[in-house]
Amino acid sequence: QVQLVESGGGLVQAGGSLRLSCAASGRTFSSFTMGWFRQAPGKEREFVATISWNGIRTYNADSVKGRFTISKDNAKNTVYLQMNSLKPEDTAVYYCASVAAPYRVRVATTPDEYDYWGQGTQVTVSS
Repeated sequence: QVQLVESGGGLVQAGGSLRLSCAASGRTFSSFTMGWFRQAPGKEREFVATISWNGIRTYNADSVKGRFTISKDNAKNTVYLQMNSLKPEDTAVYYCASVAAPYRVRVATTPDEYDYWGQGTQVTVSS
């Protein structure tokens, strides 16, 4: 059974930083594309960043380019999202997700492409 557990959310002032973590269990973590999404109240779930199964390729949404960095530590079965220069519009629940098929080649940027999800962690950025 695949489980994804996010942590690291919280309240931060604009311009500050947070690092989210997503601990995975139940599968060989190193073989699967991972992603981060976020959802603000009243809005649809939004793509934030993704990283390929081998950690070589990353892709960020335009709204976070230059500020957020996704990375993974296969030895720890953990994916991270380093968030710098946070803005009030970054306020949302952040979700970690994983695809089901191993060794995916194409970049995955939509929720439908992901099969497993964590419970989410709240990030609030005050102005």
